[in-house]
Amino acid sequence: MADITINQGASDSAIADWLAQHLLNALAAHTGEIAISLPGGSTPFPILAELARQGLPFDRIAIWPGDDRVVPDDHPASNVGRIRAALEPLGARIVPLVEDAAPPHFALVWLGMGLDGHIASLFPNTDPRPDAPARVLRLTPDPLPPEAPFDRLSLTIPSLVATEALLFVARGAEKEAILRAAIAGEHDLPVARLLKAAQSPATCFT
Repeated sequence: MADITINQGASDSAIADWLAQHLLNALAAHTGEIAISLPGGSTPFPILAELARQGLPFDRIAIWPGDDRVVPDDHPASNVGRIRAALEPLGARIVPLVEDAAPPHFALVWLGMGLDGHIASLFPNTDPRPDAPARVLRLTPDPLPPEAPFDRLSLTIPSLVATEALLFVARGAEKEAILRAAIAGEHDLPVARLLKAAQSPATCFT
C-alpha cells in the first residue's frame, strides 16, 4: 500500500493550492505534456475554479475523466462536458473516455469516493480487480443512482494506480471513516482494493 496522508477540513482554495504545486512540480519534471485524471460530481468544480486562477500552463496538461456517464458531451450529466467547459478555455486538452482507450501513466489521479466505497464508477457490484485486463470498462451501477441513471465508462484499478500520485477529496465524517477503515484493511470495498494496489503516495482531504 502507498504512503497515505490525511488532511482534515481543507478549504477549496487550500486544495487548489496543493494541486497547483503538484502540477507545477510535475510539469518541471517532464518535457512536453503531462496527463491527469479528474473526478466528476459536484465536489471538484469549485476547486477547479480556484485552480483556474493560478495561471498554470494548461496547454501542457491533458485531462482524462476518471469515469463518465454514457451520454452526449453536452448532456448535463456528462463529466467530460463539465470538465471541458471549466478547463478547455484555459488551453487544457480534454480526452473523453472510450472503451478501447489506452490511458497514459498519469502525473496525478484525483478521485472522489461514495458512501458505498466506490471510486470512479467502480461500484461494489462491479467487483473491481487490481489485475483487470481492461483499462477502461463500460458498466451498469447497481443500484442505479436516481440522479444519474446511466451506464458508465470508468478507468479500472490498473489505470487509476498508474500514476505518480493519488488525490482523494472525500469530505465528511462518514467518508473519512470509510477511508480510514480502507487504509486499515478493515473492509474490501473498491477504495480499499485500489489503495492496496497503489504504489504511489496518496493525499486525502476530508
